[in-house]
Amino acid sequence: MVFLPNRNVDIADESARLYGAWLSTIEERLDDPSCDRYELCRSVLMEIHHPELVGVDPQTLPLSTQVLLAQMDARSVTLEPEYYAEADLERYDLTKPLIWMWEGFDRSALGENVHLGVKFRRMLAKRIFRSCGKHFKAFHHVKLSFGYNMDVGDNVVVHRHVLLDDRGGIQLGDGASISDFANIYSHSHDLVEGRDITTPMTVIGAGVRITYHATVMSGVHVADGTMLGSFGMATRDTDPESVYAGIPAKKIRDKPARARPPATLDPLAEDEET
Repeated sequence: MVFLPNRNVDIADESARLYGAWLSTIEERLDDPSCDRYELCRSVLMEIHHPELVGVDPQTLPLSTQVLLAQMDARSVTLEPEYYAEADLERYDLTKPLIWMWEGFDRSALGENVHLGVKFRRMLAKRIFRSCGKHFKAFHHVKLSFGYNMDVGDNVVVHRHVLLDDRGGIQLGDGASISDFANIYSHSHDLVEGRDITTPMTVIGAGVRITYHATVMSGVHVADGTMLGSFGMATRDTDPESVYAGIPAKKIRDKPARARPPATLDPLAEDEET
């Protein structure tokens, strides 16, 4: 195998300044203690999806268009976690508009711009998660539940189309990597009565790699350095520095001892933001 660290990708200076200015205006509003997060969400999504209708009286538009524009406002929609009996509605009231803005961004033409998207989601993650470390990276179409039950360490990366069901809480340790289409759960239902629900914390340790289409079930502690193979399903705690695969996942080997690889530049690191 060949050692291939990510390379830096330059974008036009004008675009970098434009993106920075836009993110700064949103961040400044979020930092204002009087910020109405719902109104911020509505205005940002209107400007992204329907700029030609900003300032237009919705009552002058067809009913179907009025319904469409109502979706820009998180107050006009309900999300699944709101129906959960244990939801802390006061806390969720703070995270819901930011989660809706995150999802609306991802559904727009902006969503697959890696340079802009990582910065945008990182800005929101710091205000959604219970804790969020340095250099967090999320790619497009990551799905959260409450958001406020997420504890994320430094240098964590979450790739495309990942489900983070933080109903009971999820911890992602330093350097954890969650690959495309993976699912991490923190709640389960009784075999007979689906309304009997258990919500244990699910822990993904430091340096863990949850690979493509893999699933971690609720309450599992994936120990530091574990790799869960593609399509694997972790139903029990793992041993550290081991490789697991299969359904249910079983240990197939210890990870080989190797010298620590040289440090390389992270082109999307937080310290490089302006």
